[in-house]
Amino acid sequence: MLSILIPTYNYNVYPLLTELKKQADLANLPYEILVLDDASSLFITENSKINAFENCSYFQNEQNLGRTTTRTILAKKAKFETLLFLDADVIPETSSFVLNYKNEISKLDNRVIFGGYKYASTPPEHSKSLRYYYGKAREEKDAETRNKNPFGFVFSGNMLVSKTVFLDTNYKKTANLYGLDILFSHQLYSKNIEVFHIENEIFHNGLEANEVFFNKSLESVQSRKQLLSEVENGGEINSLFRYYLILKRLKLQFLAKFLFKWSKNHLKNKIIAEKPNLLYFDLYRLGYICSLED
Repeated sequence: MLSILIPTYNYNVYPLLTELKKQADLANLPYEILVLDDASSLFITENSKINAFENCSYFQNEQNLGRTTTRTILAKKAKFETLLFLDADVIPETSSFVLNYKNEISKLDNRVIFGGYKYASTPPEHSKSLRYYYGKAREEKDAETRNKNPFGFVFSGNMLVSKTVFLDTNYKKTANLYGLDILFSHQLYSKNIEVFHIENEIFHNGLEANEVFFNKSLESVQSRKQLLSEVENGGEINSLFRYYLILKRLKLQFLAKFLFKWSKNHLKNKIIAEKPNLLYFDLYRLGYICSLED
């Protein structure tokens, strides 16, 4: 028994829904697919067609609450204990995607299972190159690689989890923050929940424009500093926060802050280039976290 849960915002989720329904029917298991729209202004007509399908529901938040809160609402609405979370802007790599997860349900227990991400083999236009090359280099890893550092690849856009574990570990506050997978990973780690990765990837198709992804990444840095500063061993989960703590301990934080202010425009030009330099992206974010007030 499986509840497939999809938060969406200004994205046409209908093609994903039809593919998932076809696979779920063939997998021969009781299921439901719930799509919760986070107060979108686009694709309402297209996504409303979802309600015509058996076992499928599309409904809307009255106001924008953010993906994390929307996932919590979906989990509470789900009628089954096993939850499969997917982002709206993805598509399964294989026709056995749902079946593969069905075969993992009996192994959940105190475990969360992640299927992984893939990106198209052909790069997009320059305006979306940063998100593509970042995802290709940092997120697209096989299961063997991800399982060597399991908490470092916690991406909730392709995740099988029990309702009990999810509601116990998901961020409880209603703040609409970006980058909360880091905190979710820490919660799993601190509560001794096993993280296990399998080969059951989805293609991430909804690539943001360079400036949009760049700014979201800085929002994520702010979230990391704010949230991981409040917990124990935050540096064990996130490398950026770990390097920040090292600089702070060595009293090099202010030097890093000065160098960041001096070099940030040059770094950004390299980051949003047609072939982005991800080392410069790492240095920019490290300098940025050092520049934030404690």
